[in-house]
Amino acid sequence: MPETIDADALCAGYLAEVHSLMQRILSEERAPLDAAAARLAEQIEADRLVHIFGPGGHSNLASQEVFFRAGGLMHVSAILDEGTLLSNGALRSMAIERTPGYGRVVISNARLGETDMLILANAYGINAALIDAALEARSRGAFLIGVSSREHAQNTAPDHPARHPTKKNLNDIVDIAIDTKVPIGDAVVRVPGMGENIAAISTFANAFALNCLVIRTVAKLVERGIEPPVWRSGNAPGGDEANARFISRFRDRVRSL
Repeated sequence: MPETIDADALCAGYLAEVHSLMQRILSEERAPLDAAAARLAEQIEADRLVHIFGPGGHSNLASQEVFFRAGGLMHVSAILDEGTLLSNGALRSMAIERTPGYGRVVISNARLGETDMLILANAYGINAALIDAALEARSRGAFLIGVSSREHAQNTAPDHPARHPTKKNLNDIVDIAIDTKVPIGDAVVRVPGMGENIAAISTFANAFALNCLVIRTVAKLVERGIEPPVWRSGNAPGGDEANARFISRFRDRVRSL
């Protein structure tokens, strides 16, 4: 008779892992988060957009987390490229994120320039589309902020098939790197009697780091006497009316609106 597994304890262990990771981001990444927030505040004070791109599978969720989201900054413009979305096929998504040159096409199409800022969010910080996006944006003079796991990138073999031909890591290319601390393999729960870990953690890490960045940015703006426009949930009372005050200001500037 197989031994009974305490699923409640496993879930509690997962919660503890998520909390521990978020606590590490909060305490250990204070300096880069604050530096990045200062640059975002400058960008928004100048009424310029903050672009975000999350190339690769579930990393696309990171760009969606802070775009057109209740409590989110209206100046955030997500680059929602169809290529690496899981909705177009999971295996296709993985193949595209490993295709050298693809990220350069996406950034070129976004027409970023010297006054632009780009946040690149990716769980592991190594795939070819991500690195090409960073290199292309840098060549165009954009300011780069990276949100990824330094540990995962540094401990992934140079010959891993996901890597860019240069073998570069995202944190080595960007102007400011925010480390999400995601461990190798991403999944963090071990079930007794099973060989593979389950329950990935990177989506929590990305979302927490990015929302901390938004919080710090808004705090800096408010300290300067600037109340930035933020989205209100359209499902909340008065939400549509509150958002409508700003739609015309961003509709022709943010491509995905």
